[in-house]
Amino acid sequence: MKLSRTVAYAVHAMLQLSDAPTGVAISRSQLAAVGRLPERFLLEVLHSLIARGLLRSTRGVDGGFALAMPIDEIKMRDIFEAFNFPSQPFVPDIDGQSSMVRDQLLAVLNRAYSAALRELEKLSLAELHRNCSTKAVARMVLDLNTIVRPSNDFAAS
Repeated sequence: MKLSRTVAYAVHAMLQLSDAPTGVAISRSQLAAVGRLPERFLLEVLHSLIARGLLRSTRGVDGGFALAMPIDEIKMRDIFEAFNFPSQPFVPDIDGQSSMVRDQLLAVLNRAYSAALRELEKLSLAELHRNCSTKAVARMVLDLNTIVRPSNDFAAS
């Protein structure tokens, strides 16, 4: 199971924003430069986080992005779900395969999905920020190769 680069960038950006003083907006270009993130892609990530209610944006010379709530209220589940991650379990119908096999596979995936959501709910942005430096956490998140996520084989086509 693999963490998407999109979600990794989102966590990285959220950690950078958690370093900013309350109410101070950080520009997209500054986030991209400091976080060493591709600016165009970062904008898409930030817009998804705004749509989820995790960030707010301000226009103008002093504009930019800021957390929309205190970091202890932001859970990893909130960030992940802004990108439809983890995705809802799905097992395709295959000709000749017993519906019992499909149902059993789906039941296991549903339990794994529920467990993943529970674990993501336990971890707050504040805890990540508190336990590691932003740079170390960002590196860890970007280097992660495994996290609960159904492979593309189980995704709806």
